[in-house]
Amino acid sequence: MKIFYSPKCLEYSQPGHPEAPARARSTYEYLEKKGYEFTAPRPCADEDILLAHSPQMRDSVRNGSFFDPDTPVFPGIFDIAKLAAGGAIEAAMHCLTTGEKAFSLMRPPGHHATRSNPGGFCYFNNIAIASLKVKEKAGKIAVVDFDCHHGNGTEDILLGSRDFLYLSLHQSPLYPGTGLRSRENCINYPLPARTTPIEYLSLLKKGLEKVTEFAPDLLAISAGFDTYKLDPIAGLSLEQETYWEIGRMLKALNKPTFAVLEGGYSRDLPECVHQFLIGLEG
Repeated sequence: MKIFYSPKCLEYSQPGHPEAPARARSTYEYLEKKGYEFTAPRPCADEDILLAHSPQMRDSVRNGSFFDPDTPVFPGIFDIAKLAAGGAIEAAMHCLTTGEKAFSLMRPPGHHATRSNPGGFCYFNNIAIASLKVKEKAGKIAVVDFDCHHGNGTEDILLGSRDFLYLSLHQSPLYPGTGLRSRENCINYPLPARTTPIEYLSLLKKGLEKVTEFAPDLLAISAGFDTYKLDPIAGLSLEQETYWEIGRMLKALNKPTFAVLEGGYSRDLPECVHQFLIGLEG
């Protein structure tokens, strides 16, 4: 497993904000103790951002001229967000060229960033940028999102693209309030609070059957761990072991696979991530 990580992703924070540096730092430290090795990613190019976002969107993050109550303007956030997108791109390229699975352990997350606006702790849509960057090399791409919140940004960017399939399992009602139904190439499973691991995995199996029918050449994973039972800002009830099973089910698709970190705000995030990586590696 190739893991992309840079301590530069820790260089922004706001007191009381759940998307805090400690979540990435503690996960890095835990995985390092488990024997994983890390590679520092390079920032994406400005032109890469335009694969998924408008020039106005890119420039608003560069200039700090956007406004979203959940997504503060921080000094240097443009460069840090480019580094997170770069980590996703390098993870995608690595799995395509070597066949080895890859994971980008970077922040900020990305799946709420739409084509035109940052939002929901997200500045640029890492998974969308990476998938669009490697599309010509990869062929058909399935994006599987198991974050507790619907990836409204990813759906906004990929909707209607015949070479992409987007699958999301997410709690509803919950921010951002989207993903209530499937449409075109976007398959959505809105889940009530307190959905059990058995119920969740049953629906994931159903969704992955649709992924298999799509026959992708590359699997891109938005890995969110706020579905965990002790997460402070959501209400699903997955166990740590559930993430091992999610990883195992994704591995069984037998496709080149990369994953990027999205949400997950409990103190047990490192253990949840580790279980997922173990399952994904087999």
